[in-house]
Amino acid sequence: MNTCSCGGAHAWYAIYTRHQHEKSIANMLTNKGFEVFLPLYLVGHRWKDRTKQVSLPLFPTYVFLWSCQTRRIDVLKTPGVYQFVGSCGMPSAIPEEEIESVRRAVISTLNIEPHPFLKCGDRVRVKSGALAGIEGMLVRKKNLFRLVVSVELLNRAVAMEVDVTTVEKLATQGSVAPTHEELFRPTDLSRATGAAHSARSSSGVIR
Repeated sequence: MNTCSCGGAHAWYAIYTRHQHEKSIANMLTNKGFEVFLPLYLVGHRWKDRTKQVSLPLFPTYVFLWSCQTRRIDVLKTPGVYQFVGSCGMPSAIPEEEIESVRRAVISTLNIEPHPFLKCGDRVRVKSGALAGIEGMLVRKKNLFRLVVSVELLNRAVAMEVDVTTVEKLATQGSVAPTHEELFRPTDLSRATGAAHSARSSSGVIR
């Protein structure tokens, strides 16, 4: 955390907002001088005779805010803001690495979308590429591998497709991380490689 001129400690917080007002609330907070993070993703919506790409919040009803608690009242006075996310009546800070992981995922060229929060699974780290260093859970959907990145405080997560050859499994306490060949069977690799090739050659959003 960093200390601001008002004597408070800066950290990332999540604020709970009115549904479908996240963008306007983010703009109002920005105009008040706050650093705001509202991660969005693109989704196709049909409008009568055409399909339009619209941007929606990855975490509906939530906006992330870099602030200190001394400005808490200023935030809560913003129309559409209900409360800070926390416990025992106090806001809870979100680890910067979680925010940074989501931010890097959003600015990457990968398909990203909301995903159910996971409590267990194979935890991996991306070894190379735009997401190098990011950690998350590895899951498979329709022969494609996805990296699930979570914001623990919200019990929410986002997922993006990854090349299975660019990740490594993290060792749990008291164990040794397996090799890439041990983590993924040859059949898994061949299926993943073929699916990734098909995904790159398609212009549609994979679901």
